[in-house]
Amino acid sequence: MPADESAAPLPGVSFVMPVLNERAYLEHAVESVLAQDVDVPTELVLALGPSTDGTTELAQRLAETDERIRLVGNPAAHIPVGLNAAIRASRYATIVRVDAHSELSPGYAARALATLERTASANVGGVMHAEGRTPFQKSVARLYNSPVGLGGGAYHGSSQEGEAESAYLGVMRREVLDEVGLFDETIRRGEDWELNLRIRQAGHRVWFDPDLSVTYWPRESWTRLARQFRATGAWRGELVRRFGRRNGLRYFAPPALVLVAALALVLGALQLAGVITGTVSWVASILVYGPLALYVLLVMGVALAPGGGGARQRLWTLLVLPTMHLSWGIGFLGGVLRGARDTVDASRLGTRNTPLP
Repeated sequence: MPADESAAPLPGVSFVMPVLNERAYLEHAVESVLAQDVDVPTELVLALGPSTDGTTELAQRLAETDERIRLVGNPAAHIPVGLNAAIRASRYATIVRVDAHSELSPGYAARALATLERTASANVGGVMHAEGRTPFQKSVARLYNSPVGLGGGAYHGSSQEGEAESAYLGVMRREVLDEVGLFDETIRRGEDWELNLRIRQAGHRVWFDPDLSVTYWPRESWTRLARQFRATGAWRGELVRRFGRRNGLRYFAPPALVLVAALALVLGALQLAGVITGTVSWVASILVYGPLALYVLLVMGVALAPGGGGARQRLWTLLVLPTMHLSWGIGFLGGVLRGARDTVDASRLGTRNTPLP
């Protein structure tokens, strides 16, 4: 039964997890949660979307084996809707967000609870450490863990503890969530950033602790990766429309790359047609092709750098890195110009819409 929202939450930890078509990952994610050793009561609330791969049946079997697992419905299949449903159904004073595509490291919850108290923060997050199984997924994971791939956010590998703009997943005080409101259900990607903005605006602290680690498993195919990044970029563009320069400068690098690439195509066509010639053509080539040449060298350098894996993984890097940047940048420009509207991440099920990260 849902918790009584008028009653104060009990001492303890409620793990909340939105789930949709995660049959290959769910059991490991659940095991990593149930293995957390803390000195207070715990529960895991799964918000189940309309899965088609047997995930719901697996979740039901898991719930039958452990009374700490509770299930709620998320027919809308949107992340913030599922998170809010799980939070409203939860019973305890600390909320720990978990994704089905991730696994908590041993001691994660205990360390997070201690950090919450030590820093008097409202939300604490750690490092997202991506891992891969195939050469493609390993290439994506390496770029997730690199500032070149995802722009250097603290949770992608920083070792400096301190106040942060946002928190990966998040270990949150329920009383603060009740104060500022839960996740904004009109935002389908970037909902965590927006929530942390409200937390900070309310005078509370968001904290990054590099000793907290979560294993994340990226998309398994190129097409799904491109869909994921285009949707993520579109919603970041929507957040720029809503909140302007509160968004960091790093978010503007991928759309700048897209614009330069588009300008290069136009310039090349005009040069081939003889419309632009002589000194003007030479100067324009330096200004437009030069940055693209430097970007190509950057991609090659990342692919050939030590730690790049075997030959297949390095070849994938040559494709994956520009895919991440260009897909995100294209989505961002669309989101800024016309809003994200009903854009969702369709990367989980071919052409099916699914919002999980």
